[in-house]
Amino acid sequence: MFKFFKHTPPIVRSAALFVLAALLVIAVGFVYYRDVQAPTLSVSSGDGAANGGSELQDSEDPSETNIRVRIPGENAEISLPLVVKGDARVFENTVNFRLLDESGALLVEHFATADSPDIGQFGAFESTVSYPKPKGTKGTLEVFWYSPADGTEEDKVIIPVKFAAVDTSMVKVFFGNTKEDPQMTDCSFVHAVERRIVRTTAVARAALDELLRGPFASEQKDGYFTSLNPDSGLKSVTVQNGIAYAEFDERLDKAVGGSCRVSAIRAQITQTLKQFSTVKSVVISINGRTEDILQP
Repeated sequence: MFKFFKHTPPIVRSAALFVLAALLVIAVGFVYYRDVQAPTLSVSSGDGAANGGSELQDSEDPSETNIRVRIPGENAEISLPLVVKGDARVFENTVNFRLLDESGALLVEHFATADSPDIGQFGAFESTVSYPKPKGTKGTLEVFWYSPADGTEEDKVIIPVKFAAVDTSMVKVFFGNTKEDPQMTDCSFVHAVERRIVRTTAVARAALDELLRGPFASEQKDGYFTSLNPDSGLKSVTVQNGIAYAEFDERLDKAVGGSCRVSAIRAQITQTLKQFSTVKSVVISINGRTEDILQP
């Protein structure tokens, strides 16, 4: 080989050395990518499989899926409420999901918003929903996103689940409804939706927590809507001498204007609390204030 370089014209030697150098760079790059840049994948959630979470296995390639569901895991036992967590990179960051019982009947459909930093990047999503009593002990969770082109369900993840035995009770929450009152002739006219909750002595608090979740997607299809800000926070609920005192944080009346919306908010809260026989009237406060809140 050295004799070849010794008796070869300079231009040919230079070309041969260039080719050898290029091959060396390619070989080094391949080894670096194989051993450093492309390790086997093992991603787990901090919630862990013990809490119904799941892990991405070594054989899974994250580039091949746009939705990763971490909770619940496959064949996990779910309770009330249903908690759905994962990561997604989908159109407008909207992740849809539905829960079916053993007979295939729809229990609840809703959505979550992925916290994606940019288009094409994964973001975490989480949603918590209640659901009616299922038929049977097994069910199916479907997680997907709707195509904006034709409404087809894309990247659907199907997860078999088991329903835990739960001691439950029913409460009502009140929303507006465009089908019952399409002309909105009475803004304080609200309609009841039943929600199943874990039995508790703090039932008034549980009912307001369900109210603040707003109507689920399956309920929205039936015309239900809420006038409450979606991020409103409930600080406390107490009942004394027939009066329910419900205190919220400042988000309850943030950017709220107009007598119609104010009436609707008060009606939703008041009627949700007055379903209980111990409540005759309701006082709504925001951070301790009652006089200058929810102004038209």
